Amino acid sequence: MADEGTQLGLRERKKQRTRESIGDAARRLFVERGFARVTVADVARAADVSEQTVFNYFPTKEDLVYWRLEAFEEELLAAIREREPGESFVHAFRRFVLRQRGLLAEPDPHARKRLTALIRMITESPALLARERQIFERYTDSLAAVIAEEMSAGPRDIKPWVVANALMGVHLALLDQSRRQILAGAPSARVRREVRAQAERALAALESGFGSLGT
Repeated sequence: MADEGTQLGLRERKKQRTRESIGDAARRLFVERGFARVTVADVARAADVSEQTVFNYFPTKEDLVYWRLEAFEEELLAAIREREPGESFVHAFRRFVLRQRGLLAEPDPHARKRLTALIRMITESPALLARERQIFERYTDSLAAVIAEEMSAGPRDIKPWVVANALMGVHLALLDQSRRQILAGAPSARVRREVRAQAERALAALESGFGSLGT
C-alpha cells in the first residue's frame, strides 16, 4: 500500500495535470476565437471538466491566460534573494530579465506563430490588459517587500518601493517593445537582439543610481 507521502504526491501531480489541461484548452480557444467570444463553459467543455472545476483552479476567466506568470514571480524573487555575495539588486535583476524564456526563445517557426497570436489576443482585450496591470502591480509589491527585507528597511523607508518600481518599469517597457515588434513582423532574432540592447542601456542608467544597493 502506498504511503501517505506518495499518495499526496500523486494527487498533486494529478491536480497539476488537470490545471495544465484546462489552461491549454482555454488558450487554444482564446487564440482561435478571441478572449471575449469564449465563455468559461466553452473552456470546460473543451477540457472535459465541469465549470465549477475550472473555477476551482482559475478564480477568474483572465487567470486562464496568465496563470503561467506565477513562475515569473517565483523566479524574480529568487533572483534577488539568491544573488551572489556582493551582487547588487540591479545586477541580479539584469541576469533575470536577460534570460531567454518562453516562445520567443524557441527557434520553431510554429512557436513564433503561437506567440504572435497570443500577443494579438492580449493586446486586443481591455480586460486582459487590465488584469495584466494588476498582476504586475502585485509582483512589484512582492519585489519591494523582498528588497525591503534584504535592506532591513524601516516601514517608512520608500527606497525599496522606488527600486522595485524602477526595475519592473524596465521589464514592462521591454515587454511592450517586444510585443510591438513581434506584431509588426520583426524576426525573432532581431527582437531578442534589440530588446537586450535596450535592457542593457536602461539597466546601466539604473546602475548609476542604485548600483550599490543590495551589495
